[in-house]
Amino acid sequence: MKFRKIGVLTSGGDAPGMNASIRAVVRTALDNGIEVLGVVGGYRGLIDDNVRKLTSRDVSGVIALGGTFLLTDRCDEFKTPEGMAKALETCRKHEIDAIVAIGGDGTFRGATDLTNHGIPTIGVTGTIDNDITATDYTVGFDTAMNTVTGIIDCLRDTGESHARCMVTEVMGRHCGEIALYTAIASGAVAVAIPEIEFDVDACVKRIAELRAAGKRNFQVIVSEGVGGYHSHFGEELAKIIEERTGVESRFNCLGHIVRGGQPTLRDRLAASCMGSMAVELLLQDKSNLVVCELNSELVPVDINYSFAIDRMYKNKLKDGDLDAYTEEQIAEMRDFCARKSAHIKELYSLVEELAK
Repeated sequence: MKFRKIGVLTSGGDAPGMNASIRAVVRTALDNGIEVLGVVGGYRGLIDDNVRKLTSRDVSGVIALGGTFLLTDRCDEFKTPEGMAKALETCRKHEIDAIVAIGGDGTFRGATDLTNHGIPTIGVTGTIDNDITATDYTVGFDTAMNTVTGIIDCLRDTGESHARCMVTEVMGRHCGEIALYTAIASGAVAVAIPEIEFDVDACVKRIAELRAAGKRNFQVIVSEGVGGYHSHFGEELAKIIEERTGVESRFNCLGHIVRGGQPTLRDRLAASCMGSMAVELLLQDKSNLVVCELNSELVPVDINYSFAIDRMYKNKLKDGDLDAYTEEQIAEMRDFCARKSAHIKELYSLVEELAK
């Protein structure tokens, strides 16, 4: 297929580096003689016919900006036949031959829907949570970790001054990797993540013993998905620690501040490479793929395969999810999930080993 015009959109939660991906898509496409339309507001922009032509100058300087200048949305209407019909009409009206969709798993489900309706689509990761199982890395993850680490460093200063325990909740949905990695980087005495059952008694005992040995500053990192949303686990943990150890404790919920800020070099580089590769895949007549990073290399992964391995890792498989795959492919999926789980457990053990 000869592509004359493609669209690019960002969808779901914003992530630092999304602008770098947009920039790469635009400039790679233009270099190949393809016009680019920016879809404003994610899939909502396709429904509302909110698109704009993007030139090389339109993306000049955006690489350093957080968020997404194309804006984003979570659009339930896009999931309906009526919403899809409006989106397809926008594509026909503007002669959009293909779409590059930047976001997380919800974004990629939308990409599959577009592909199934005749609009070839490639996904580029853009989520701070690093919760797309098929890839080792998602754009925005490094910036989020650096933001959290910087804040924990500030909390350590006041914790040391007052001999306090700081219990800090960070974003991540049902993936604890932001909490886990920053716990190691910030010297936390404990971390609570959804993937591993948290031992409150062991945490309390460790803090009490360290306080008796003269330690004044304690950092505990909690992923928001522990105990389910709105469980107030971190807040309750801070109370338990103070009641049972006598160490004055404070709870901090970082919330959406973790999503903002200038993207790091790591995210700008990953976003640029992934965005450029997305266009190259379209030029190879490929679609319904997500650009993943595996073992430090960029590789295209079938979006449906990505969904299946994600459900497997998160123990959410439903009847029929694996019907399209061979026994060999299923075995590869299970091995992949086992390695990922083992890595998480290894890092979790490191937190406890280094808590002195």
